[in-house]
Amino acid sequence: MGHGRNALRTSAAGAVSATLLAAGLGLAPAASATGTPGIRFVDISGDGGTVLKANVVTPAGADGTRSYPLIVLPTSWGLPQAEYLVQAQKLANSGYVVVSYNVRGFWQSGGEIEVAGPPDVADASKVIDWALANTPSDARKVGMAGVSYGAGISLLAAAHDERIKAVAALSGWADLIDSIYSGRTQHAQAAALLDGAGALTGRPSAELQQTFKDFFSSDLSKEQSLIAWGKKRSPETYVDRLNANGAAIMLANAWGDTIFPPNQYAKFYEELTGPKRLEFRPGDHATAEATGLFGLPNDVWTDTGRWFDHYLKGADNGIDREQPVQLKSRSAGGYEGYPDWKSVGKASKKLALPGTTTIHANVDSGADGGIVFLSSILDQLAQLPPTASIPLLPRWWAAVWQSERYASAQQVRGTARLHTTVTATKESGTLVAYLYDVGPLGLGKLVSNAPYTFHGQTPGKPFGVDLELYSTAYDVPAGHRLALVVDTVDPLYIEHNPSGAQLTFSSPAHDPSYVTVPLREQ
Repeated sequence: MGHGRNALRTSAAGAVSATLLAAGLGLAPAASATGTPGIRFVDISGDGGTVLKANVVTPAGADGTRSYPLIVLPTSWGLPQAEYLVQAQKLANSGYVVVSYNVRGFWQSGGEIEVAGPPDVADASKVIDWALANTPSDARKVGMAGVSYGAGISLLAAAHDERIKAVAALSGWADLIDSIYSGRTQHAQAAALLDGAGALTGRPSAELQQTFKDFFSSDLSKEQSLIAWGKKRSPETYVDRLNANGAAIMLANAWGDTIFPPNQYAKFYEELTGPKRLEFRPGDHATAEATGLFGLPNDVWTDTGRWFDHYLKGADNGIDREQPVQLKSRSAGGYEGYPDWKSVGKASKKLALPGTTTIHANVDSGADGGIVFLSSILDQLAQLPPTASIPLLPRWWAAVWQSERYASAQQVRGTARLHTTVTATKESGTLVAYLYDVGPLGLGKLVSNAPYTFHGQTPGKPFGVDLELYSTAYDVPAGHRLALVVDTVDPLYIEHNPSGAQLTFSSPAHDPSYVTVPLREQ
């Protein structure tokens, strides 16, 4: 069984490598008199002697008489070392030495999957050591970049290795717990996807296997150890070190990322004190960067190149003078620049949630956050987010509040926040809040959502709930309404509603319930 799976990995890696190489060579400029960038496949000794499979791309004509800035690219979760070959060749064409390596535990690299643990961070430094000793790279000009898993490792490495002067972290995470356990709720589909991909393409460590087991078990006695495990692997834990080291940090993510939602990246961005940039676009996890891996025009990779050109080469390309927060709406429109994240959604409206409403748990009302990857990709490509008929949602299982029809378009930007009072019939429970754009016929298009789980509450005793929905940029057309829907079951999440549970939402006079909707300042 093990031999068969290793053979599958080997043949699959070869197929992916061939595809990317063909794409890259086909899109590369014609060879100059000095030739084309050289590609070498090498073994690098990582932490503890673990062999890391890597490739090295050097600028055309590099003959050892001069040095070049170095960029190190750790691979994404489950992808082979050929992942970045096309982008590596483009970077080499513009004067960089590029080393891409397969992270430990995946494909032909040795070791086991550590999920950006200390061995992975140490591996990054070992790769830099190797590159400085074996390529014409400049120790004063070291950068790291990556998509997803590679993004997280790059940020963690920059916090621990002062040699790293610039980072481009694409579709990554800053807070691993807030990514897959936000609102104290397990993100079931996201975690299952990671678990399955890790088992298929790598060798999960015993610790990782136990971590996934504990995560899906809903055993509260394991909660604190899971949080500690995640915090150890979260760049936000080491933000003081990142700030002290002073690396220039570019963060890019998608509004609909179902593995690493945008909120945690935005919060992390605000905590950084060095040169920084934040970009959000439509899409799901890593879909905004995907076309660039095949050499197609891609805004994320273009800005990544500009970021390194400025902070590693000193190029005066203006990226440092642009507004550092760049957003692209999920609706039609180009990029919007802001001086900081706090300025996004600076204007706001409150949607009051009056009255008292009781819903029954354990049944999906029909209001859902969609399907991991698929739903946000449809939104990205065709502006087709998950939908629900708001008038037809069964009020037995869903609480619904709607605004008036808006006379003008409402440009939602940033993070909507729910404040309400809940009374439960059981000590534990889960609720999921959805914000919808509702058209004249009552069809609601999902603007945002987020889950919330509680434990240890006294049945029959009211308690307050404050919940941040996932940050977004969405334009509600004139003549439409906004609706808040709350139910208790969503296939994206593991719910914690005991059989027969009921939730009552109220709006006391001294503490009224509402949703704050952030809007673009006109």
